[in-house]
Amino acid sequence: MNEPIITNDTVVFGLLALCLGFIFYTSSIKTGFWSKFYNIVPAVLMCYVLPSILASSGLISDETSGLYFMASRYLLPAALILMTLSIDLKAIANLGSKALIMFLTGSFGIIIGGPLAILIISIFSPETVGGNDFDAIWRGLATIAGSWIGGGANQAAMLEIYQYNPDKYGGMVLVDIVVANVWMAVILLGVGKTKKIDRWLKADTSAIEELRIKVSQFTEKITRVPTLKDYMMMLFFAFTGVGIAHFFGDYISSYLTSTFESVSDNKSFLSFLGSSFFWMVVLATVVGIVISFTKAKNYEGAGASKLGSVFIYILVATIGMKMDLGKVFENPGLIAIGFVWITIHAVLLIVVAKLIKAPYFFLAVGSQANVGGAASAPVVAAEFHPSLTSVGVLLAVFGYVVGTGGAILCTILMEIASKV
Repeated sequence: MNEPIITNDTVVFGLLALCLGFIFYTSSIKTGFWSKFYNIVPAVLMCYVLPSILASSGLISDETSGLYFMASRYLLPAALILMTLSIDLKAIANLGSKALIMFLTGSFGIIIGGPLAILIISIFSPETVGGNDFDAIWRGLATIAGSWIGGGANQAAMLEIYQYNPDKYGGMVLVDIVVANVWMAVILLGVGKTKKIDRWLKADTSAIEELRIKVSQFTEKITRVPTLKDYMMMLFFAFTGVGIAHFFGDYISSYLTSTFESVSDNKSFLSFLGSSFFWMVVLATVVGIVISFTKAKNYEGAGASKLGSVFIYILVATIGMKMDLGKVFENPGLIAIGFVWITIHAVLLIVVAKLIKAPYFFLAVGSQANVGGAASAPVVAAEFHPSLTSVGVLLAVFGYVVGTGGAILCTILMEIASKV
């Protein structure tokens, strides 16, 4: 690994803040070049791209920075609490079963997409899908399956289960990051054309609109000029909740791992229960939901979800650091497998959405709850409307539940496909 020019995280954080400030300032300009630019390219996509350009130029590097760990462990759970603080569970339940159907369709698309991608690429480049023993490509692709169904914890579990050559593992991480980010870019580009897409899908969006209106009316009723006390109380709710989520998350994961063999065994579909990150996300979400039944939900009027969005965008910038654009074409065969794989996932989602007339919102968030997990599903949901953020959070939790089992099934199919 080449040493980046800047290794001081304080300076790196300043550069990320510079990127975010530049993006939000220019995206607020309503005339001229920037107005036309952001009509085509979503601002949130640029929050990924600019940090990735800095990383690709060798100025900064995720590999020498602890900012992603900080953002994912501290700011993400704080954001989940602030964004679910005013959640309306009844209104979310009224969205119906289509959200869950689209999420499960996304999971199924990843499970069958892996082996189909191997079969397709093997026709043109059989050496790309080959390899023997622990160098076998299907073993490495197992880690991508874990990431795209459940997230980082499931990805680590799949690496442990199938023991892919660690010297080559970086190539799989590259495929994961590049393909997942490109797919997210496509999804975000579609957000600006939601009405056209929904008309083509013949989707009934009334339940989503009802949720938007209900939350907007509630927010308007309680909106006030925030005081210092309001900000301190919001930080109290957020980071006390983060502390609770970490404390009990660590305790629960260690207890389950030491008590139940099925949890400590990485080959078990219950192994995700041993992940402290999983419990942190779940408990932070629970804290937010519990608070939503108290008067604390009125802090939405002081900007609770906006403060949560600040934390999320910092996380987004640190995720962008992970993508080195210069490495995209280092292994074109593997990248091709990734794009074929995600295309199968996308096509299946589109077909099912058309059949059941599901709104584009369910397609986008259902996909990201699989491919992106808790780090990006809320971001995509919030692009439709801040009131829908909690839908992304809840679906992402489902991703952890089905992640390891689904990834193991996918890997079994990929091993068979690679030997055909």
